[in-house]
Amino acid sequence: MSVRSRFAPSPTGYLHIGGARTALFAWLYARHHGGTFILRIEDTDRERSSVESVNAILEGMTWLGLSYDEGPFYQTERFERYDAVLGQMLAAGHAYRCYCSQEELTAMREAQMARKDKPRYDGRCRHLQTPPAGNPPSVIRFRNPQDGDVVVDDLIRGRVVFSNSELDDLVLARTDGSPTYNFTVVVDDMDMGVSCVIRGDDHLNNTPRQINILHALGANTPQYAHVPMILGADGKRLSKRHGAVSVMQYCEEGYLPEALLNYLVRLGWSHGDQEVFTLDELVALFDVERVNRAAAVFNPDKLLWLNQHYLKTSAPEHVARHLSPFLGRAGVDPALDGPPLTQVVLALRERSKTLVEMADKALPFYREFESYEPAAAAKHLTAATAEPLLAVYTQLEQLTDWSASTLQAALETVAEQYHLKFGQLAQPLRVALCGSAVSPAIDTTLLLIGRGRVLGRLQRALRWLETHGTA
Repeated sequence: MSVRSRFAPSPTGYLHIGGARTALFAWLYARHHGGTFILRIEDTDRERSSVESVNAILEGMTWLGLSYDEGPFYQTERFERYDAVLGQMLAAGHAYRCYCSQEELTAMREAQMARKDKPRYDGRCRHLQTPPAGNPPSVIRFRNPQDGDVVVDDLIRGRVVFSNSELDDLVLARTDGSPTYNFTVVVDDMDMGVSCVIRGDDHLNNTPRQINILHALGANTPQYAHVPMILGADGKRLSKRHGAVSVMQYCEEGYLPEALLNYLVRLGWSHGDQEVFTLDELVALFDVERVNRAAAVFNPDKLLWLNQHYLKTSAPEHVARHLSPFLGRAGVDPALDGPPLTQVVLALRERSKTLVEMADKALPFYREFESYEPAAAAKHLTAATAEPLLAVYTQLEQLTDWSASTLQAALETVAEQYHLKFGQLAQPLRVALCGSAVSPAIDTTLLLIGRGRVLGRLQRALRWLETHGTA
């Protein structure tokens, strides 16, 4: 049977880190086996589901590059199919109508807890032949087997055995006719030919119930792989209190998608001591059976290290595509005026950990800065630097060849003329050109800013020195 995996999020919020890792594992499993990856939107919870959440999930999948071969399928568009299967199960005796009121169910559970029994439905409507008087509202329950075991040969956790005597008759459809999660999942996985279900281990207790429903429908049982949860540094389940948990929040904070993918795959899976993988390597190497059973701990510092690695080593054109929107937010269009963005990436990638940081450092190459950093100006824009900066202006104004070698030579001439170490000239020049004492190599900085802006900013600094310069 061909491999078919699926990712089936509920659109009740954004695509969070745990969901993204599950999607990645399912995607890699399908790609590794040359199979099919399906996206299914489980939107039957109409009160909590929203179009905005659907869009957030699709946006996150697109940004991560987790392309799906089939879908997205929406459960709310399959209600007729669910109704048809419910009818089949009722006719075959695999399901029955339960007329218990909420008050009866509450009293039942309270009595069970008073006896220190496990709270569960006691099956009192299981053998009813006719509806009670007045034909009250009813739910549809699954007639779960009462003896025997359900064995889950989990690809991650190994063999897990559940006793049918511990499983009650779960609700398949509510009084309003709407189907429940455990039922729709089974019908969807059956109809879509899903061969392997990869999902969070919080679903493990649902699995024996779903297997029993599949058996009742005469369907094949997929393989299951329940992925351990992700914990924060405090050992508690990852949540908003641990910081960014939305995939698109990491996009907003300037992470490259491949850095997040690389980090997510290492949350529970490994291949020797290798830390950094290309996507092709992951497809070739990934094996869900090698996912660790223990919960993984989320480490933001490790993710940041990976992001910096990808900024340094990815093709400049690739980084530039992701950098451009961050400059756009600052009102800069790199295509209109300024140096090619790939050159900026090459100049800044060794000193940037995120795209946000890189964009901030790139702004002086495209637009004027408002003011000098006070500490940098106090240290480097002084009366002692005014004359050397004027000499730099004179040298640069005379240049007809604006290249790294001629710029370097011009600055060395001025430094030698005033008996300065090169850095003693370069730092005041950085402040004059960028407003701060931090920039790439000074010749690169001059090249990226360009002749016109360089001369204009030197004139600005010299005017500033006339009124602010101190000895």
